[in-house]
This record gives sequence, C-alpha cells and structure tokens, in this order.
Amino acid sequence: MDLFEQASDRAAVPLAARIRPRTLEQMVGQPHLLGPDSVLRRAIETDTLPSLVLQGPAGTGKTTLARLIAARTKRHFESLPAVSAGVADFRRAAEEAQQRLKLHDQRTVVFIDEIHRLSKTQQDALLPHVEEGIFALVGSTTENPYFTITSPLLSRCQLFVLEPLAPEDIIVLLSRALADSEQGLGEMAVDVSTPILEHLAQNAGGDARAALNALEMAVLTTAPDEAGIRRISLAAVEEALQRPVLKYDRAGDEHYDTISAFIKSIRGSDPDAAIYWLAKMLEAGEDPRFVARRLIIAAAEDVGLADPTALRVAIAAADAVEYVGMPEAQIPLAMATIHLAVAPKSNSAYLAIAQACQDVRREGSAKVPGHLAGGPRPGENNQEYLYPHDHAGGWVEQSYLPPELAGQEYYQPKENPREQRIREFLGRVRGLTTDQQDTAAKDDNNGNDKQPGE
Repeated sequence: MDLFEQASDRAAVPLAARIRPRTLEQMVGQPHLLGPDSVLRRAIETDTLPSLVLQGPAGTGKTTLARLIAARTKRHFESLPAVSAGVADFRRAAEEAQQRLKLHDQRTVVFIDEIHRLSKTQQDALLPHVEEGIFALVGSTTENPYFTITSPLLSRCQLFVLEPLAPEDIIVLLSRALADSEQGLGEMAVDVSTPILEHLAQNAGGDARAALNALEMAVLTTAPDEAGIRRISLAAVEEALQRPVLKYDRAGDEHYDTISAFIKSIRGSDPDAAIYWLAKMLEAGEDPRFVARRLIIAAAEDVGLADPTALRVAIAAADAVEYVGMPEAQIPLAMATIHLAVAPKSNSAYLAIAQACQDVRREGSAKVPGHLAGGPRPGENNQEYLYPHDHAGGWVEQSYLPPELAGQEYYQPKENPREQRIREFLGRVRGLTTDQQDTAAKDDNNGNDKQPGE
C-alpha cells in the first residue's frame, strides 16, 4: 500500500473511529466504572472478567471499552454484529474459543454490539456458551436491557451503565483530536477558540462521536487562510452539528422518561411543561399515534368525570392524527394537551375500576343474583326484578351487587363542581328508601329537570 492509498483509507474512516483510546488510561469519563476501586476495573486488572452488558447512550464509549477490556486481559476479541449474526455464528465462535483455550491457553471475548436487536431465539442460543464460560460475552445496548434482553441471559451477565459524557470530558477528546498529527487533525493547522470548543461540547448531548465528527466536518469544510490556517468559526461548528443532539430513543429510557414527564405535567395542570415534552417527542420523531393514545388514557384516568369532554377532545386529536398526519397533526395534539392540562382533575373512574378488579381477583367472580340474570333459573329462588322506569324518578330500591358485596361503593366522587352534583345525587339515592326517593323525585321534577351531574 502506497502513501496515497493510506491517506485515502484514513480519510474514509471518521475521526471518532480513528482516535479511539488505545488504553484504559486514555478513556475519559465513566469514573464510576473505571476508577481504581471499581468492580469492573478490578475484574479487568485481575483478568476475572464475567460476561457483561454495557448499557448507555450513543457515543459514550461502549464499543471502545469492550475492545480495551479484551486488549488489557490479552483475550482474543471477536465482534459479531447483532443485525446479521445467527445461531451458527455463536456455535462457531464457541468452538473456536474452546480450541483457542486448549491450544494456546487464550480465552475469548465475544462482543455483540446492539445486542438488543437479537431475537429471543438468538439470545437463548447464547445461554449455554455464556453459562459454561466458553467465552465472555460483552453486549452493548442503548436501550433498557430489562425490556430488551431476556431475563435468563441478563441474569448470567453483569450490567454496567455508562453515563453521557460531561462537556469537560468531550473537550478533552476534542483537544486530543486537534493535537494528534497521526490520526487526528493536528497536521492541518487548525485554529479553534476555547469558547467554540465549549459550545460544541455543550451541545453534543454527551455524545463524543457526534462532537468529534462535527469538529471534523467543520475543519474539512473551512478553507485555509493565506497563512494556511483553518480558522474555525462558531457558525461553522453550528452548521456541522446542525443542532443540539436530541438524546431520545423511541424504544429506550428517554422514550419512557419523556412520556412520563408529559403525562405527569398534564396531571399536574402545567400546560407549559406538557407542551414542551410534547414538542420534544415530536421533534425527536416519536410516533404521533403513541402520543394520541396516551392523551386518551390521560383524559380518562386523570381528568375523568371532572370534565368528560376531555375524552372526546383526546379522541378527536387521535382522529386528526390519522386524517391529517404530521406535521399539521401537532396542532390538534397541542390543543388536546392544553385542554387536558388546564381541565379539572379526577381519578375517580380509575380508582373505581381498580378496586372492582381487585375484588374480582381476590374473591373470584361472584354469581349474578337471580333478579339481575337474563331470565329465571330452574331450581333457584328467583327474586322479582323491579323495573326502575315504572317508579317515580326512574329509581327503585333494590340491590345490583352480589349479596357478599352488598353496600360496596366503588365510585367515590371527587371534589370538583361536576362530581359534587353527582355526589349529591348519589347521596339521595344511596341514603333514601324507595318511598322517600319517590317523594324526592317528585319534588325534583317539579323544579329541576336536570340529569345527575349536569
């Protein structure tokens, strides 16, 4: 290979890949994992490495750490891509690992990037090799492993969580890249001020790869001046980075955390916060149908009978998503979000069904009383069903619950204007005999035609 081929090959490799740390000491960040007294550092130093899963956001060093672990422990490193690896690949890796240990007394690390992409069958195929210690599995994932990795496989691995890199850590990497003449940008006479580096580090969202690749783009697209110096402007960096990196994964922790913040903001009657979290999800490419479904749930669970129109508004927003699509659908979603956030709140319906389901699970489904059944049952003492519409006010005293649950009150109206009216109605219904109710109904009909809750 001549010098031109070497230069061409180097240019094809992104800066972030070219300047990967070559030793554990060159790693930045993650002191909780790589500090001298940490469990993982001691396992690496003593070559007692277990199978492990590295979980964390993109650009935090998961792949680099896996390679450095193999290098420090002098184990053979084999990388299998999750998107294409299969059971046969795992079997081959295990056989070669056994031969390597037998012939060369060398153990093996099998690295699977994006291990969450493996199917359940593929993960199950790894189990015997991991359990028997044929090789040490190192899997990396940006997603929550408790949701994406099967329990049997995860229980056989140690889980280590990598945190987003702090801006000062990213500045160390950027400075290293600018000074490295062999693999970095040092031979290009780059002039970039500290405030610009700080801006880049601050807006990379803890992702070293994004910061390094943006720096490289800014350098390569900035022409040298008369002195041959590439003077990097803030505008060039912003254009290369395009915008702050949104740390959001539609199947990971950010997905669940953001929708949680969204719902809690609605429940807490904060329309400004709710709109912000809605904007974050939509800007990050979240499925608007998912947001619409959660709005429907919030309308029923958190607004409920305090404002039944909220459910209609949420369903209308969901329909609008289907009819209109993005980006225009963000407007009805915003309308529904604000409506729910400023509406009075009541979880009485949620509590009522939760308590009723708990009773059914605890005591089993009770038999329907004879007078409520679809017709007479032979051999049973069938009590007569009293038709409410035949009585004044459309109400008659009779039990609608199984005898063992008589008197149980699942629905408890909350303290809001609409449910206060419902409370008054139920108080009359639950507290009066049939004769008293007939009299009260006649009195009500003389002066008030409103239905309960109106």
